[in-house]
Amino acid sequence: MTALVSTEWLAAHADTPGLRILDASYHVGLPGEAPRDAAAEFAAGHIPGATFMDLAAFAEPDAPLPSTMPGTAHFAKLAGRLGLRSDDRIVLYDDAPHRTAARAWVMLRAFGFTDVALLDGGLAKWKAEGRPLEQGAAPVTPTTVDVPRSGIGLLDLAAMRALQSGGTTQIVDARSAARFTGAEADPRPGVAPGHIPGSRNLPYPQLFDVDGTWKQGDALAAAFTAAGVDLDRPLAMTCGSGITASVLAFGAHLLGRDAAVYDGSWTEWGGDPATPKATGDA
Repeated sequence: MTALVSTEWLAAHADTPGLRILDASYHVGLPGEAPRDAAAEFAAGHIPGATFMDLAAFAEPDAPLPSTMPGTAHFAKLAGRLGLRSDDRIVLYDDAPHRTAARAWVMLRAFGFTDVALLDGGLAKWKAEGRPLEQGAAPVTPTTVDVPRSGIGLLDLAAMRALQSGGTTQIVDARSAARFTGAEADPRPGVAPGHIPGSRNLPYPQLFDVDGTWKQGDALAAAFTAAGVDLDRPLAMTCGSGITASVLAFGAHLLGRDAAVYDGSWTEWGGDPATPKATGDA
């Protein structure tokens, strides 16, 4: 299974044994965003056979930062409730402006799930094509998930400080230009404006075509290049809280590059008085 599958492919293979479809819609709820209930929207209409993956519940309980990746025990517990198996082929989709299926992709791969794809265009494309929807939620048989590894492809504050001072790894920021430059205040209280010194700015919407599907090939590579990113150098992705940094990491994956995600992202870095900060363009 390729990392990006079409709606046509999913419609033809949805009933394949061992294929799981997960709705990973998650609404960040930043100030100014209209409130939305992802679980209620799933119940009202989702791709047939899909299970709701509640990313809000997967966040590590009591973590001081928003959307923190779960520890091994918490991930294993919730993955077991979804009935996941280590050899499942998993297709993720969302109906969220922050493209949160990519966050689920990073999470699953961090815990050893390797055959994971995103649905190109997500639920919006599926609905636009007039494909069937299902209501409610089908029962799931719980499993015991053996997590062979934890945190692969994730970076913490100490690792990011080392990368930032070392200068070998490129840091790429998925936030808007206004937030990156500091022209716009951070929406979270106590977080400074600006960006990690030396980082490049590639707002995540630039990885998509106007119809909401992923850019691919030369067009996708051009988005990185236009932001001053050298795809042949190591990459570390950041954003506000690790959500849209995952979008950049998936985009790099489509181009055959590995990219780590800074889980705490600017909420952690910008909220720490001890970290260096920059404003203005890269």
